[in-house]
Amino acid sequence: MLFDDTYRTIENPCEGIFRDRGSKFLAYAFPISAEAEIKEIVNSLKTEHPKANHYCWAMRLGTDRSIFKVNDDGEPSGTAGRPILNILLSRDLTNVLIVVVRYFGGTLLGVPGLINAYKQATEDALNHAVVIEKTVNDVYNIAFDYLQMNAVMRIIKDDDLTIILQQFDNSCTVQLSIRKMQVNQTLLKLNKVEGVEVNYSHSL
Repeated sequence: MLFDDTYRTIENPCEGIFRDRGSKFLAYAFPISAEAEIKEIVNSLKTEHPKANHYCWAMRLGTDRSIFKVNDDGEPSGTAGRPILNILLSRDLTNVLIVVVRYFGGTLLGVPGLINAYKQATEDALNHAVVIEKTVNDVYNIAFDYLQMNAVMRIIKDDDLTIILQQFDNSCTVQLSIRKMQVNQTLLKLNKVEGVEVNYSHSL
């Protein structure tokens, strides 16, 4: 398999709902880029739904889709967070947090019922989502003399690169976002220009 430098995520927050025997499951899906965002989102939903019984969630992070966490928030182990996560896995989505807020309706649903409810609520939220494909990019800082400007800008234009920051003076710096698959060919061209310094910054 070729190295896959794309990943699927959702464009905007969206919501879904599932009801079963008086219990109400409200699902909220959010695009996220860091684990630190989870606490704030969950807390804001607790503020919005102070009378709810459970705030269960699952998240998947990373362009390589390797980071995930689940939280059953008092539901029987494996009946809430894991079914939510399984939908993210089956839809191949990452950088997404899904929180399902449950209002208990007085009738116990049992383990299969709970798993189904959290799954269906999550499905409903994601059915309202706009799924987008993004590329995995590396960010590089390029430093060069003013005289090399034309050569560098030509490479940027030819390779259709995104400029994040630029500063042109006697010495110039440009921060570029380069698609992972393209990095080697672009760096090869830049390194051929005399006096150009290329430094890796981070991945997007």
